[in-house]
Amino acid sequence: MADQGKTGANRNTEANLKLESLEPHRVDPRDAPLSTEQGVRVDSTDDSLRAGPRGPTLLEDFHLREKMTHFDHERIPERVVHARGSAAHGYFQVYESMAEYTRASFLQDPSVRTPVFVRFSTAAGSRGSADTVRDVRGFATKFYTDEGNFDLVGNNIAVFFIQDGIKFPDVIHALKPEPDREIPQASSAHDAFWDFISLMPESTHMILWLLSDRAVPRSFRMMEGFGVHTFRLVNAQGKSRFVKFHWKPLLGVHSLLFEEARRLAGLDPDFHRRDLWDAIERGDYPEYELGVQIIEEEDEHSFDFDLLDATKIVPEELVPVRRIGKMTLNRNPDNFFSETEQSAFHLGNAVPGIDFTADPLLQARLFSYLDTQVHRLGSPNFPQIPINRPLVPVRNQHQEGFMQQRIKVGRAHHYLPNSLAGGCPMVAPPEGGAFVHVPEQVAGAKARARSDTFNDHITQARLFWNSLSAPEKRHLAAAARFELGSVASKDIRERMVARLGEVDGELGRQVAAGVGVAPPAGGKPPVKGPRDKAAVGRRSVDVSPALSMENTVKDTVRSRRVAVLAADGVAGAELAAVRAALEGAGAQVQVVSTSLGSILGDDGRAVEVDRTLLTADSVMFDAVFVPGGRASVDALSVMGDAVHFVNEAFKHCKAIGATGEGVDLLSSSLLQGVAVAGAQASAPPQGAPPLVSDKGVVTSRDPAALAAFSDELLRAIARHRHWEREDVAQIPA
Repeated sequence: MADQGKTGANRNTEANLKLESLEPHRVDPRDAPLSTEQGVRVDSTDDSLRAGPRGPTLLEDFHLREKMTHFDHERIPERVVHARGSAAHGYFQVYESMAEYTRASFLQDPSVRTPVFVRFSTAAGSRGSADTVRDVRGFATKFYTDEGNFDLVGNNIAVFFIQDGIKFPDVIHALKPEPDREIPQASSAHDAFWDFISLMPESTHMILWLLSDRAVPRSFRMMEGFGVHTFRLVNAQGKSRFVKFHWKPLLGVHSLLFEEARRLAGLDPDFHRRDLWDAIERGDYPEYELGVQIIEEEDEHSFDFDLLDATKIVPEELVPVRRIGKMTLNRNPDNFFSETEQSAFHLGNAVPGIDFTADPLLQARLFSYLDTQVHRLGSPNFPQIPINRPLVPVRNQHQEGFMQQRIKVGRAHHYLPNSLAGGCPMVAPPEGGAFVHVPEQVAGAKARARSDTFNDHITQARLFWNSLSAPEKRHLAAAARFELGSVASKDIRERMVARLGEVDGELGRQVAAGVGVAPPAGGKPPVKGPRDKAAVGRRSVDVSPALSMENTVKDTVRSRRVAVLAADGVAGAELAAVRAALEGAGAQVQVVSTSLGSILGDDGRAVEVDRTLLTADSVMFDAVFVPGGRASVDALSVMGDAVHFVNEAFKHCKAIGATGEGVDLLSSSLLQGVAVAGAQASAPPQGAPPLVSDKGVVTSRDPAALAAFSDELLRAIARHRHWEREDVAQIPA
């Protein structure tokens, strides 16, 4: 792994010029006297200035007035969408020059590290909402290039609800808490949202993504990012090609179960924020590869969908994703407000070599993002906030405004043309690094109209459904039953079930059975536009394996969290050997017991406890290990929280391991449908295998098999989930 071993505490900038540019703005209050904003030192900040100890407070107390005034104005408007976010600094390196396709300088030299700032977010909830709600996640990246800032503002879902940006206020108004009661918070499970969706067929594809496991990611570090829109790459010769941008996490794409997500929203509403921060601090730097799908202009109309339609993907089986570089996030912000909250992303922040298309949703976002930052940050001078400043010089005719920080000199810097300032700042030619828009030829009658090529709303929704694995389909159907089960209006439920039935008849029937409406009559052929009458030979696929998370990376346990359940008398040798193997592979091991402090192993050695059964829960971990030690296991066996911990991990299809007497805790609990090593035996039965691995439950009673046990447990954890356990009888967890 890049930079393995360097911790966040080292604050290693790796010559990150953006971090260096922030240095003059960092303030460390340690070893310095308290002062006012005017630099006047303060002798007391605990008592107001009064006329006598019990007298009235005096208006001349400038320190009181300044302190209270600043406090009263600390809050700025939160983002209308994507208010809840977390961010990190890092860098991007291209693997090889992309000069054939783009003149963008940051995509040319593999030796150059371009600084980045990345903000992840939920979309629907307020700034104080929970991290793990079912929602689309924002994935916004600011590249501080040597040609200016480039913002790639995407999501972890490849498509969007709407095709035209004029509908954006409607979809967000419908998604937000209902205005008469201001509930529910950060949830789409309510009448207003599904009323809108049931009347908007173009949302069908996005809704299936939202109901899928992708909407409850395990971590920001384990989710894909998508640019959503079709952009252009333009090379130095002016040749333009279409491009779709992707971020591919090196840890793979993994999710929570929705039940876990709901539990975590209460147990640890900062779960994703904490996960990102902690990973960077310990040196488990998140890494993502930048991928591109490049399409020649002459192939624009060769697909059975429109490239300008943001509700459609380009299947990777038709246009493979080429991975062209890697982004590494290796430093946490020093101040959440100054950096994360004040960061301002805008799709219009483009650099030479990257251009836009006529995607109607993209065109609206090009206006909206600039407008919302002016409102939220209070001034068109928001690009001068340190986190938003580019690394290159800024020269323009912009004047004044709130919080203007540039001191422009001269008498004629604020207009062009001029002669008094020698015509400066002068415009630049293309060869001088100027941005030049692609000279695309456009023509058409002015009208509020939409292309017929945008009319098919079902085919790609069906493609997504057909591409999912059986467990993913079960989860999606269950999510639809949950969401629509929260809708009071039967008419809305009926409309939505009918829509899902168009995608797939069985999906519609499964959902209908759970929400009290009649099953749909059956799937209908998708509506096609006029051009599709001659669609023979156009490129399309019925299944895209790239859409299923089951086909993601499953060969690493790096940064996975493993809970070790133990009490006094734990088998010290077993715990130490397995822990060493797990940590050696990059997993994070935490000992969970009855109280903090230390427990005593059967070898007389103290073992530090990291969490207690009161503060830890199985949904916070990726796997569970129960080492042996008769006294330890006997103590855990009579603790309802410990037994529940194991049962719940089993129910959620996570890897579970046990050695020695620890196997007894598993075999005496309510785990069903799996085999364990020598159930209820103090020693391995004659001829019994030293190691048993069944559906992600790995057990061994043989002390000589610890190495093999550890290897098998690592493989089980790397699989993330063992869905074959989902069909076993229900357990009380």
